[in-house]
Amino acid sequence: MTVKPPPPPPSSTATASSSLRHRQYHSLNSISNLHWVSTATTTTRNRCRIEATGNSSASIPTTTATILRRNSDEILLNLLQQRKTEDAWIAYTQSPHLPNPTCLSRLICQLSYQNTPSALTRAQSVVRRLRHERQLHRLDANSLGLLAVAAAKSGDTLYANSILKSMLRSGYLPHVKAWSAVVSRLAASGDDGPKEAVKLFSQVTRTIRRFSEPAMVMNSRPDTAAYNAVLNACANLGWTDKFLQLFDEMPENKCEPDILTYNIMIKLCARTERKDLLVFVLERILEKEIELCMTTLQSLVASYIGFGDLETAEKIVQAMRDERRDLCKILRDANLQESPNENDSEVFEKLLPNMNYPTDHEPPLLQKLFLPNTRMYTTLMKGYMKAGRIKDTVRMLEAMRNQQDSSSHPDHVSYTTVVSALVNVGSMEKARQVLTEMTRSGIQANRVTYNILLKGYCQQLQLANARETIKEMINAGIEPDAVSYNTVIDGSILIDDCAGALEFFNEMRARGIAPTKISYTTLMKAFSVSGQPKLAHDVFNEMEKDPRVKVDLVAWNMLIEAYGRAGMLDPAKDLVEKMRKKGVYPDVATYGSLAHCIALAKKPGEALLLWNEIKERCGLITTEEIKDSRSGSKVPILKPDEGLLDTLADICVRAAFFKKALEIVAFMEELGIAPNKTKYTRIYVEMHSRMFTSKHASRARQDRRIERKRAAEAFKFWLGLPNSYYGSEWRLEGEGGEDDEYAI
Repeated sequence: MTVKPPPPPPSSTATASSSLRHRQYHSLNSISNLHWVSTATTTTRNRCRIEATGNSSASIPTTTATILRRNSDEILLNLLQQRKTEDAWIAYTQSPHLPNPTCLSRLICQLSYQNTPSALTRAQSVVRRLRHERQLHRLDANSLGLLAVAAAKSGDTLYANSILKSMLRSGYLPHVKAWSAVVSRLAASGDDGPKEAVKLFSQVTRTIRRFSEPAMVMNSRPDTAAYNAVLNACANLGWTDKFLQLFDEMPENKCEPDILTYNIMIKLCARTERKDLLVFVLERILEKEIELCMTTLQSLVASYIGFGDLETAEKIVQAMRDERRDLCKILRDANLQESPNENDSEVFEKLLPNMNYPTDHEPPLLQKLFLPNTRMYTTLMKGYMKAGRIKDTVRMLEAMRNQQDSSSHPDHVSYTTVVSALVNVGSMEKARQVLTEMTRSGIQANRVTYNILLKGYCQQLQLANARETIKEMINAGIEPDAVSYNTVIDGSILIDDCAGALEFFNEMRARGIAPTKISYTTLMKAFSVSGQPKLAHDVFNEMEKDPRVKVDLVAWNMLIEAYGRAGMLDPAKDLVEKMRKKGVYPDVATYGSLAHCIALAKKPGEALLLWNEIKERCGLITTEEIKDSRSGSKVPILKPDEGLLDTLADICVRAAFFKKALEIVAFMEELGIAPNKTKYTRIYVEMHSRMFTSKHASRARQDRRIERKRAAEAFKFWLGLPNSYYGSEWRLEGEGGEDDEYAI
């Protein structure tokens, strides 16, 4: 029997277009049934080859290996269907071959659902194996999306972000619930998290716009929650223009701003120092008939406290206690005492058109009465603590305990706030009493409470009590976290106990707690203070290898400081060069460490080179924008502080580089920094009072000293010492110009 050959394959262009449409459909049709299309395509292609070369009635020979593979996959799938994830993981690790796509995807999903560090590590190991064997196409989009969410929840936002970006590059759109969850976590994280959140949102929405059929992107299109996540990132960054752009885009995607959107707008007003606009956000909420919630009022109180306006915050709470609904009028009256801020006025006029209503416009009333609750009172307590009103903080706690309404009774946050207030003023015994009272009231202290106590003991150099507190936490069933250990590591540094800091760091890792960026930099600080820069460098290298943390400017500066403290100038300079190559630009702290290192190494010529670089970064040498020679990116402008300039001036005075010293002190005066003339006078008198007094030097040598002598006389004039200076012939640039033997 003759078998017909398969039809000829379509053109490469048509195949790519068809494959892309196929992938788009399957990746968006349902989040629970997403599979990489490349797997199906490969299967079809293999089937065609079998049909073309074999007899249609002939059976495909089955080998022993194939039977074993099928049995192994059936066992694994059966365990997964019974939700026996632990047994399934053991079966996967013992399997001699790679399971089929269904088993792999389901295993990743169930490990991600467990949401534990060990489960996440296992899921990541599966992905690494597939990537190594170039078999990532075996995983469906649903499993990868869930893994990204699990990674984000665990704090590994960099890994979560990389998964989603990899999916987008491969032509797959993750479900909106998956990618918006990652955007939300990025927006709330530190470092560049908010910026990465905006980039991820833009990348997803840009990909969505490429599709002409709405049904194909239905499950990936951003919803209000996704917009709120990226708007929160903009608010954290203070990006008003981007906030307005995204806010205006919401109706295009059939998304309406909700109460959370306007709560985020309150944060934006706080970040951009627009206290005068807070009342207009509240009025806008009432005007659009969005149901008000306690979180909004809580955000208003917290914002006024952040502005240092405790009086207005108290007025809000008192108005709620008095059951008043004219809160907008109260806030408008408070605004009369403030001068309006014109920053970003055009943007906010579009966000809050009601801010341009006539002055006689009647402020709206609250939709219903709101009574202060525990959270509201606790926020006010934090305001008292911030203002240093410790007694008022403690009195507020007592008042809350005597409230008849149970919704106003203190909770663990209230007690923790009082503990924090007492710790801040060093009252550790009273803080302990509050903790005891908290336990007596039936409220369990949490990790935050104990971490605050740890901070207090370390600040008081009571490391023995800090160790006992960690043991107390463990006995109470509260596992210490990275913050706990970072605190005691820093405390060990305060008492010059480098070995103790390393012991706590190793104990943290032994307990399975992942070190954070602060953990690494704090341990580097310990080795830096103890004069062991090479050990600090070892920690830095380990930090670079850790995918969970990002080496930033703080880490670089800590390492440079370690070498600077030891006076090892060449390694410090090499590190600065490596920084630049990685796109990280030195800041004031970097230059300060270099200047200190130059002073210790007694190489004043290096100070002149450093001063020239600082002048370039400050724009004193050229008016053109300084650009990086490799990437063409703009180098940030530098604003030196008093410490850096004083160190450089000190080096120059001691080395008799008076012309450069005058440049530096003149720049200090331009910045409003008063140079320490008393110190420089003492240095000059001690080191240079007998300079240029010899009358027996050769004429050639005297000629070479003329410029230096004139600089010295000018510096003496600036100090107010007796001198032979006459101002008409002296300029900072000097007549000698580039002929100055000390010019750089």
